[in-house]
Amino acid sequence: MGMEEIQQSLVFTYGTLKKGFSNHTLIQDMISSNDAKFVGIYRTVDKFPLVCGPYRVPFLLNMPGSGDRVFGELYAVSPRGLERMDELEGTSKGHYRREQVKVREAGGGGDETGITAEVYFAGESYSEGLWRRCGERGVSSYTEKEAKGYVRRKDRPQNLTFLEQIRLFVNSDSD
Repeated sequence: MGMEEIQQSLVFTYGTLKKGFSNHTLIQDMISSNDAKFVGIYRTVDKFPLVCGPYRVPFLLNMPGSGDRVFGELYAVSPRGLERMDELEGTSKGHYRREQVKVREAGGGGDETGITAEVYFAGESYSEGLWRRCGERGVSSYTEKEAKGYVRRKDRPQNLTFLEQIRLFVNSDSD
């Protein structure tokens, strides 16, 4: 059964799932199993803060109006692919939450109102604190520069949960 016959979701990726970053292997895997297809480079219609948390992990904060219009990659994803992404993003554990966002083609063109896509925002419990901890400064794109020093999940302290790691980061002094 071809992908076009099943209900697809558009998913906007802004961090480690993008080409060239650490979790892109999941997307590659999904593309080869026909569960994802690259649509293009898009950006958010509204401004949102994109910040790096502990271990240089990127977080998009659901605080429209702050930060910048954020650039990322848009994928068409099957229901099975979406489940795999939810699992990676820890949606059931409150790590990230999948919500909708308006995006438009990065190169201008397209409708100014944009199209609706799914996006993984930072969990609500720590977003405000993370924004303060980052000096209320975000970036418009997660690039090699931001990713420098990124620590993969398996190499992080195993005795702490991801939310505990975030809490420690939020409560630490900024460098």
